[in-house]
Amino acid sequence: MTGRWALAPAEDGGAEVVALGDGGLPSGPVRREPDLVEAVRSRPEATRWVWRSTADMAPRLLAAGVRVERCYDIEAAETLLLGHEGRLGEPRSAAAALARLRGGPVPPDPPQRAAVPGSQSSLFEPRPVHLPVDDLIEVYADQQRRHDATAHPDRMRLLTATESAGMLVAAEMNAAGLPWRADVHRDLLNELLGERYAGGGEPRRLAELTDEVSAAFGRRVRPDLPTDVVKAFAQAGIKVRSTRRWEIESVDHPAVKPLLEYKKLYRIWVAHGWSWLQDWVRDGRFRPEYLPGGTVTGRWVTNGGGALQIPKVIRRAVVADPGWRLVVADADQMEPRVLAAISRDPGLMEVAGRESDLYQSVSDRAFSGDRAQAKLAVLGAIYGQTSGDGLKNLAALRRRFPKAVAYVDDAARAGEEGRLVRTWLGRTSPPAAGASEDSAEEAGIPQDEPAPSSGAAQEWMPGYASTNSRARGRFARNFVVQGSAADWALLLLAALRRACAGLAAELVFFQHDEVIVHCPAEEADTVVAAIREAADLAGRLTFGETPVRFSFTTAVVECYADAK
Repeated sequence: MTGRWALAPAEDGGAEVVALGDGGLPSGPVRREPDLVEAVRSRPEATRWVWRSTADMAPRLLAAGVRVERCYDIEAAETLLLGHEGRLGEPRSAAAALARLRGGPVPPDPPQRAAVPGSQSSLFEPRPVHLPVDDLIEVYADQQRRHDATAHPDRMRLLTATESAGMLVAAEMNAAGLPWRADVHRDLLNELLGERYAGGGEPRRLAELTDEVSAAFGRRVRPDLPTDVVKAFAQAGIKVRSTRRWEIESVDHPAVKPLLEYKKLYRIWVAHGWSWLQDWVRDGRFRPEYLPGGTVTGRWVTNGGGALQIPKVIRRAVVADPGWRLVVADADQMEPRVLAAISRDPGLMEVAGRESDLYQSVSDRAFSGDRAQAKLAVLGAIYGQTSGDGLKNLAALRRRFPKAVAYVDDAARAGEEGRLVRTWLGRTSPPAAGASEDSAEEAGIPQDEPAPSSGAAQEWMPGYASTNSRARGRFARNFVVQGSAADWALLLLAALRRACAGLAAELVFFQHDEVIVHCPAEEADTVVAAIREAADLAGRLTFGETPVRFSFTTAVVECYADAK
């Protein structure tokens, strides 16, 4: 027995379960259980559950107080495998995978459920297609064969395992919620925006700023309408193309100061104002719905609530429970460290393994001690700033760290030519429109290295699928690093979840390179150590043994805003 069990829920609340052997095939009879939760609870010997979707299963189990140690999410794995095969965007459901396997018509995926603010209710969810457990096992066995067909089967298996672990983390974070003081939030809004007017109009401070902007232009101007503002500047003899901060903050006009203040407060009012507070905070918790792998790079998104864009001032409302603390951990210079690990550049790995600041170490080697110039060069290599001063910086970086720069250059070239590129573990870019489904070998990536993955500074960049080869190149160049960083972060979360299993501590927030654990004050030191150990373990598991250190800046605070 391997400890793996397959589970298929039934329409009546029951389930079909069966133990799986070494080959992923049934090692005993299928059993029909009248209650799904009890079917899981009564099998402590199960070390991994194979099921259709964690997003469907985990909330039901958590609500009943059942925590699953490990799972294999068939639909999450199908998404990754389709991507690896150059078929990203094809239906990913278990029903679709079964239809493809049997050569039948492939059903489209059901529409994504719209988030219900302040609720975890499933009343309005599209009803999933429940497959019998024998059908799920057929799909599972086929997925194992497809793993074996990849260039690096062990890495691909690790990727699908960690994606499944991320699904469990997300479900538990959704259930726990981020501690949130509604009274503090209301006080902040009153302080920043002033009182609200009847009828739902703009609050007092925004109305005052609108008057100041209008007075500066000498006519009535709507600061929330960019076209109105651009027109007003034009009438004042000033040409601006947009109302973006970077463009107007250097303009010499009395409307600029109140306009910038208006834009800042308007965003808070719209994105995190009184309506948001009423919709998304319940019983002292903010519960957005986290969606692992919501972008092609593997980074997470949320289905409503805007959890990944909480303004710093609003973080003052994120307050630990009495006697508890927030352990806020922010990965230090994560993407350059990942570039060192995936490129195997000896010089950059040595720099990334030091206790000292990475950018300062790079500057000492290649930029005569100019840290700012070194940072621009490293980030320019990752994000594709390769013209003008960026080209000069890149040349200096290439002389000192040739393998690192060559790695992202190769990825960019493959992207420009419309070929597939991959992360270190095997997450794969979407193919360019009209491009052939070339393999990693054809992308010009050395076969003793995994193929670079595609990714983008803006997560999902529609330009990648366009005919703009330069945009595709920037997309692929960044995805090499950002996608591999997302893979590492998944392993970090899985290791941290496991370390916290015997504690009262709970994971409550995750954003790209930042994680928050809510814990009793007496557990804080243990959690800090667990984060450090999880980061080290994730580095070894993801990239193998390298000198690269993945360190965190960690703060133990009562309020999130005090962490930075």
